[in-house]
Order: sequence, then structure tokens, then C-alpha cells
Amino acid sequence: MSHASRTAALPDFAAVLAAAARIAPHARLTPILRDEALNARSSTTLHFKAEHLQRGGAFKFRGACNAVWALPDASAARGVLTHSSGNHGAALALAAASRGIPAHVVVPEGAVRAKLALIETAGATVHRCAPTLAAREAACIELTQTLGTTLIHPYENSAVIAGQGTAALELLHVLPDLDALVVPVGGGGLAAGSALTLRAIAPRCELILAEPAGAADAAASLRSGTRVTALTPDTICDGLRATLGAPNFALLREAGAKVITVGDDETRAAMRLLWQHLKQMVEPSSATVLAAVLQQRARFAGRRVGLILSGGNVDLDAIAFCARCGTG
Repeated sequence: MSHASRTAALPDFAAVLAAAARIAPHARLTPILRDEALNARSSTTLHFKAEHLQRGGAFKFRGACNAVWALPDASAARGVLTHSSGNHGAALALAAASRGIPAHVVVPEGAVRAKLALIETAGATVHRCAPTLAAREAACIELTQTLGTTLIHPYENSAVIAGQGTAALELLHVLPDLDALVVPVGGGGLAAGSALTLRAIAPRCELILAEPAGAADAAASLRSGTRVTALTPDTICDGLRATLGAPNFALLREAGAKVITVGDDETRAAMRLLWQHLKQMVEPSSATVLAAVLQQRARFAGRRVGLILSGGNVDLDAIAFCARCGTG
């Protein structure tokens, strides 16, 4: 898969604004949730952007929708293709359906069943492959050549990055004076899009990335100044196992983003707290943002903090946090 097939150029804030207009007829304006008990527990004021209530159950619909509707008619008619373990695949399938075009999703063996069901229900054609990045990319190359589809990379595509930046745009429209924004980081689409938005309209707002300790390539990359790609992820956060993308790294490095790494037990405990207090069931990947704030209470104390809850496609049959975590 060539770099050119992933993204033409780094997006800018103008691309985020264009994305907001493009996806407005299709995406949901998700609510901002608050809870006094969680504020007291964290010694701060927390504002949760509820992207788990987005179409497809995750923020991913924003980027996929923008990428699909930005395509010229001739390209769109041949369909779109991606590789995804779940949320991006489901988002692309929904976005393609909204434009009436075919969608193909390469899915690795072992993907979360709830996410696979979403992809299939949305009408995409699923292509199975071995659970490695190399297998995913090889399958995409073959399908692109045989089907003539347009590849929409899960996080390195510039239109995807710009679309993901609209979540922070909506949040800051309501709360322009946030002191910090905490977002999960995996491949970096949401993080990089958020960085574009913050730099343009809230430059004093600190961008904090919440990353699983078992998949901390973004932390290592930003610390060293060079992308670290050799880490093997080991975390319950299936949505954050991807390696930080090249354009995403460039945008996050330029933004001076900071990373807090959280353990899986901290994430499970945060997931439980979000259920107890907000009455929201979110994925472990989403819960990392609250886990990061609770891990470093002193850093956030007294500040106005935005947190993006990135997705809610939980495999209910696999939930074990209730039995394994106390209330803290």
C-alpha cells in the first residue's frame, strides 16, 4: 500500500471546517455529558464528548463520511475499501451506504464480534485475512487492483483526519475555554484531527493523548522524535492497537501533544466508573481518557477538561470488568 494511496497531503484547519459542512447532513451532533461525582473524584471539571453515541457507535463515522462524500462521482461509483478490526470498517460501510456506493472491508481474524456484526449489517462486503498488518495491506492492494475501489485508510487518509477533527470542533464551539483536551490515541486519526482544531481555535488548550501502556508507541515516538513501529501491542483496548501513522505523528509532534499511558486495570476501573456515574457503556479504548485523568489528578486539578469518549461498540459477551475491578 503506497503512501500516496493513504493521504495526498497533511490536512489543515480549513479541511476540518470543510469536513464539518460536508458531514453535517449525515453525522450526529453528539451530546456533552457531565457528572458531579466524577468531578469530585478527579478534582476537576470534566466534559465528556459522547462520540460513542455517534452513528456506527464511534467517532470514526466522521472521518469515513468526509472521505466518502469528498470523492468525485466517477471514483465513488467504483466503491471504497479499507482494512479495519471494527469501528472504521463499520463507519465506512455506513458512509458508503449513505452515498449508495459499494464498500469492502478487510477484517483480520479474531476481530471483536460486535464490531464485525456492525460492518456486515451496514452492507459492506467482508474479506477475511490473517491478523497481521502485512496481511491486511496485502489484501487491500489485491482488492484495489481487482475491483478498482478507492482505498480509505483508517487513520492516515487526510480526509479521514480532517473529519475526525470535527468532534473537537463541536466540543470547543460549546466550551471555548477548555484548559485541556484528552483523547485516546492508536493510529492517531482522532488525535491529529483534534490537534488541527485546537491549534486554530484554542491554542492555549493542552492536548493530552491517553494510550494503553501495552501499546505505547505514540508515547515512545513523541518522546524520541522518531516514529517507533516495532512494538507488539498487548492491551484490552482493541481500538488502540494500531501503530501511530506517519502524517498523524507529524501533526502531533508539531502540536506538542503529550501522552499519558494507562494500564489495562486502570482502564477497566474507568470503564466501570463511566457506567456507574454517567450510565454509559463505552469501549475500553474510550475509558482510557478518564483513566489518564484519574492517574494524574494533580496535573488536572482545578482545570476545565474535555474528554472524547471515542466508541461504544462493546462485546457484551466478553465483559469481565464487573467481576475483576472494585469501585476504586
